[in-house]
Amino acid sequence: MSSLEEAVESRDHLVAVWSELVRDRGGRIGTDDGVVHMWADSPFGFWNTVTLAGTGIPADALGERLARAASFMRGRSESGYLWVFEDLLSPQARQSLFRRAAEAGLEPAFSGRGMAGDLSVPEPDHPHLEFRRVENEEHLAAYGDINARAYGMPPEAGRLALAGSQLWRGDVHAYLGYRDGRPVTCAATVAGPHSIFLALVATLPEEMRKGYGEAVTRKAIHEGGRRSGHRRLVLHATPAGQPVYERIGCRANTAIHFLRLAGHAYIG
Repeated sequence: MSSLEEAVESRDHLVAVWSELVRDRGGRIGTDDGVVHMWADSPFGFWNTVTLAGTGIPADALGERLARAASFMRGRSESGYLWVFEDLLSPQARQSLFRRAAEAGLEPAFSGRGMAGDLSVPEPDHPHLEFRRVENEEHLAAYGDINARAYGMPPEAGRLALAGSQLWRGDVHAYLGYRDGRPVTCAATVAGPHSIFLALVATLPEEMRKGYGEAVTRKAIHEGGRRSGHRRLVLHATPAGQPVYERIGCRANTAIHFLRLAGHAYIG
């Protein structure tokens, strides 16, 4: 694939899969002249997402779309993120992205990379972990809590993140890793168009750098691939997670910039 094709794949999988996950949270999906909204107005900020449609977006159009995205976000009761896939912008738009974002009242929250790979992951194990598939409300609460703590969100965001979800107990292949009877790490895959999509990987801050995140990620990929029949994996990685996914067999592609309304913070 070319860099543009990989960026399109990364963006399109976000829209396809995230739309399903946001609808599960009571959210609404819509497109307004090149600005895609996937927004649940949830305290769990990842369920409040905006991104840009199209390719080769020119600088002037970028500024106008950023302004409309920011206006949409200001009209919501909860904070969220605008995902900008760098390789979908024209060269001039890339150079002016952060200036135009500031003019629209947006600021960088963090950055990451799109990643993908064609791989088959064998059944994983870890000497200190027991893997359990998410099947009940206790599991959903633990999964949300681990993500909220890992990403610096308020405790109530974790409690509400997945509460009552049937999707996360069914079509989503979500797994918790338990250490001595305590859930410490989690990862999930969702079947997307021609691939599986990795979502909401997290480990408790005090349990990081022990291989737990990689182990539970391999479990979610193995089960999602086995049950869907897909071998291709698409994901979005933070800088901390990128080396883990490279070890699994994925390759980085487009840079992704996560923008928020100026002064609105989630990740600390």
